[in-house]
Amino acid sequence: MKMFCVAPNCESTITGRRALINTNIHSYEANYVSFGVWPNFYSRRRKLMSQAMDHPSRHLADFEPTLWGHHFLSYTPQKTEISTQEKVEIDEYKEMMRKTLVETPDNSRGKLVLIDAIQRLGVAYHFHSEIEISIQNIFDSQLQSGNDDDNLLHVVALRFRLLRQQGHYISSDVFKQFMDHNGNFKEIFINDDVEGLLSLYEASHLRMHDEEILEEALIFTTTRLESLLPNLTNNSLKIQVIEALRQPIRKTVPRVGARKYIHIYENIESHNDLLLKFAKLDFNMLQKVHQDELNEISRWWKDLDIANKLPYAKDRFVESYFWIIGLSVEPQYSRLRRMLTKVVNMNSIVDDTYDAYGTHDELVLLTNAIERWDISAMDSLPPYMKIIYQELLNIYDEAEEVLAKEGKSNSVIYYAKNEWKKLTAAYMKESDWLNAGYIPKCDEYMKNAVITATCMLYVTNSLVGMDELYMTKENIEWLTNGLLVARSAAAICRCMDDISDHEVNQQRGHVASIVDCYIKQYGVSKEEAYVEIRKMVTNAWKDINKEFLFRKEVPFFVLELGLNFARLVDTTFGDGHDEYTSPKSETKKMLSLLLVESINI
Repeated sequence: MKMFCVAPNCESTITGRRALINTNIHSYEANYVSFGVWPNFYSRRRKLMSQAMDHPSRHLADFEPTLWGHHFLSYTPQKTEISTQEKVEIDEYKEMMRKTLVETPDNSRGKLVLIDAIQRLGVAYHFHSEIEISIQNIFDSQLQSGNDDDNLLHVVALRFRLLRQQGHYISSDVFKQFMDHNGNFKEIFINDDVEGLLSLYEASHLRMHDEEILEEALIFTTTRLESLLPNLTNNSLKIQVIEALRQPIRKTVPRVGARKYIHIYENIESHNDLLLKFAKLDFNMLQKVHQDELNEISRWWKDLDIANKLPYAKDRFVESYFWIIGLSVEPQYSRLRRMLTKVVNMNSIVDDTYDAYGTHDELVLLTNAIERWDISAMDSLPPYMKIIYQELLNIYDEAEEVLAKEGKSNSVIYYAKNEWKKLTAAYMKESDWLNAGYIPKCDEYMKNAVITATCMLYVTNSLVGMDELYMTKENIEWLTNGLLVARSAAAICRCMDDISDHEVNQQRGHVASIVDCYIKQYGVSKEEAYVEIRKMVTNAWKDINKEFLFRKEVPFFVLELGLNFARLVDTTFGDGHDEYTSPKSETKKMLSLLLVESINI
């Protein structure tokens, strides 16, 4: 991502920045024209240069164009329609799998393996109640099992992970049988047990604070798996190890994990043919639902004409949609995804307005207008902000109309709007800091950053499109009153995002990041700050894991919203590169696998 600063204290001149833009046009063209996107490539940059010279106090960011153009406009309803035959086939396979799941004994190794496969293949949403009952039975009987399999590391670790994933506390002491009197894992028993090592590695990512056994397990299994990897002859197992070391199950977006695991599972010799066929059919069925949704959202985005009306803003509506299917993928939440993708895109535009375009005086006006949330507030805004404000009001007016037609309470809309007010106030505080040249202390920064990370905005707005059973005042208040899962997910987002963008943001006028705050407060180097901030991320994951086990009064799906947000963050910023702001070809490949390329049955 190439940035240019036009603040009064910027050393480079406007003329120099114009030259920089022209220099980069050819490299951009090479990267993006091959995808057949961004027909207004040159005109967009001319507009940016004109805006840079028009107002020298703007902090402009020359964001890369979309990787997608209007690709999803080609997905007509006829192309995305699910045939009657497909529906019948899916229902038949689902009932056969339900019977298999129910009839497999709960205290068997086979039941653990089956539940794990169902979850990782992305079809667990069909069997919520059956899985919950089975997991509860496994939890109730775990101490009385007495099975020979209880001495197998793979079985012990798999049971441990499945129980904790479902919110049941099981002590990490179950792994003491695999350790010597010095607290080290016995290599003599598990040196060549790759399956067991892999299961223990995955289990270690559900650790809480002060679980030394699991800390040791993570170090031991990571080191051992990395050393064994080059010599693994079982290709399927080798791929599983590679994927796990890249991103463990706990941090994987379920839909991404399902797409990868379908291929892995197919090459596992002991796979269940019925389950594999069902998973493929279901993936393709859901993909058609998502394509239909993207078609509608594409038409909305094209009609907004953001590329021409607001050329400073990022065009990332497909990447935004990915965040939404990361939060909720089931077909019954189609309305949620259509509405929430619009919310995320508007958030992206508003973020860019505060972060990469609006002057301080203009941002005060926008903040006040959103606080009022009234059409009359539009009169005070400059023309380009009126476009943003009008569409923001439209989205929620439409949502209220839909709820009214369905006879549902629209009280959740009040909370959704309130999160916007909190968010823009937090953005304004960052603008004030930048305007004053102020670098806050880490605690002060993170208190504000938990809001600007947008987790609270997304998860609260998620309830708008859910069943009325979930749209309760109590559930909303769990979120808006600072639920630890949501705050921890937001902290993960802000820390990882700030690290990934730190060096780029230093090139232009930008509010101090957590990296800058840490360096100033503690007098350390950039590299030392990175290490400590990554520790903050690790601790936030431990907080999330703890909440799943000990916040029984909070509905499980509310906790999952926060968890899935954290997973999206790990996918987007996990390699130290901001895959949303500046997506790479690998990003397009991943999204193509999810949204374009069906699976061969």
